[in-house]
Amino acid sequence: MTIIAVDDEPLALLDLKETLLEAAPDCRPFCFTSPKMAVEYAEKNRAEVALLDIEMGPWDGFRLALELKALQPDMRIVFVTSHEKYAIDAFRIHATGYLLKPVASEAIKRELTFIYGENLQDRGKRVRIQTFGGFDVFVDGERLNFKRAKAKELLACLVDRKGVSITTREACAILWEDKPYNSAQKSYYQTIAAELKAALRGVGADNILVKTRNSLAIRPEHLDCDSYRFMEGDPSSISSYRQNYMSCYSWAEFSIGQLERR
Repeated sequence: MTIIAVDDEPLALLDLKETLLEAAPDCRPFCFTSPKMAVEYAEKNRAEVALLDIEMGPWDGFRLALELKALQPDMRIVFVTSHEKYAIDAFRIHATGYLLKPVASEAIKRELTFIYGENLQDRGKRVRIQTFGGFDVFVDGERLNFKRAKAKELLACLVDRKGVSITTREACAILWEDKPYNSAQKSYYQTIAAELKAALRGVGADNILVKTRNSLAIRPEHLDCDSYRFMEGDPSSISSYRQNYMSCYSWAEFSIGQLERR
């Protein structure tokens, strides 16, 4: 799991990093004394959790939390501060946790267990999908780039179907809503599907796809997906949902009703 830690005091930040690694040895911590640098990192890289000090000069932890959530709506925010007085304000912006310094490794582990459940091994899933606030794919914390937008949209469609296979004709009807299905469209779809597989193979993640002669599907058990966690009742994913499921794709509107009824 990738975790951002921000504190404008270098010694306090070092202590937080060491405590974090004691609590979660397999995590990847990225530490910043500058809130601005933390935002710049989050603009280009996926992070699952942010541990934030509150009193940091002009950029207080609340402003930083809002900036990070705007970039990555499903990021969990845990405040780490010396002051009890900010607790109510912290939970008003849907913080996941609030820890008082000096923080113990047991306290951090307790917060991570609350976020991820008792079995933290699920966080070892290499492919993470963000469906709230658009659609993005991250492998080992790095955003996956696609040569063609339609290859990315095809993956979004597969994620939306949650493991149910889709035929070539069905996929074409979704990706090119108003275009007639013909041999040229079928050929172009095959190119798109090949590019999707190549992009995943390039990062060693093509095992998330299930391909047969005329259909394609995703393996949901290989993904960490915010909307899947939402449907499972994950509190953090529920708090990050703003009726913005895959907002970049018009066909995704049909799935919003299911999320709303949860």
